[in-house]
Amino acid sequence: MDEVLEFSRGRTPLLIGMPHAGTLLTPEVEAALVPAARSLPDTDWHLPRLYDFAAGLGASLLAGRYSRYVVDLNRPPDDSPLYASATTGLFPTTLLDGTPLFQPGRAPATALRAEYLQRVWRPYHETLAAELARLKAEFGYALLFDAHSIRAVVPWLFEGRLPDLNLGTHSGASCDPRLAERLMAVCAAAEGYGCVLDGRFKGGYITRHYGWPEQGIHAVQLELVQCRYMEEQEPFRYREDLAGPTRGVLRALLEAMLAWGWEQGHRSR
Repeated sequence: MDEVLEFSRGRTPLLIGMPHAGTLLTPEVEAALVPAARSLPDTDWHLPRLYDFAAGLGASLLAGRYSRYVVDLNRPPDDSPLYASATTGLFPTTLLDGTPLFQPGRAPATALRAEYLQRVWRPYHETLAAELARLKAEFGYALLFDAHSIRAVVPWLFEGRLPDLNLGTHSGASCDPRLAERLMAVCAAAEGYGCVLDGRFKGGYITRHYGWPEQGIHAVQLELVQCRYMEEQEPFRYREDLAGPTRGVLRALLEAMLAWGWEQGHRSR
């Protein structure tokens, strides 16, 4: 397989992860997809572009290059369920609308899945863990912002329309509650944007596994509705008129996260 991730090291304690922005497919997965899946509708489209300002804030950036249809980087390696309600697994077999992902009898074999776990999933998590360890060693703490996006209405997963900004902290376990409060204040001040904390999306495996506030590692997930920066239907066009204001909200969130970390870091010295 070619390189499985994109990573750039920053100069602040903040790491931004984008596990679902990838669009690469293995030949076996690509050949087996149902027609409705070939446009990769469940991708977190355009996130690297949406967050391209973050390098200027000094953030480290990590993005997966392979589609979640190959292996889901935000699921545990043992594929244990994260939610009691409808969801997809480590090796998805359905689209986010609940319909089959693969043609009958053509889902990747167990041996291929084991290969995807080793050659796609593990490098991403090794890089993520190593960077958080580096940040913690250098600054005394680390901040992880796990960036996601989703269609505003996905009936198989939830009823009605999602709020625009869905912050997840594993019900308060993955970050200091004062950080969550600071971020929610930013969301609440964003005129015209609805927000919720630990609603339908409380954070996936990455937020839950890497967020250890008692050890100085604070992890937050943001699930952003796609209609705030792009067209949710094919060809999934990026909309600068929508993305501009949203980028302002995202910048405010990241700046608030950095400011909170700086304050806490200095208080502990």
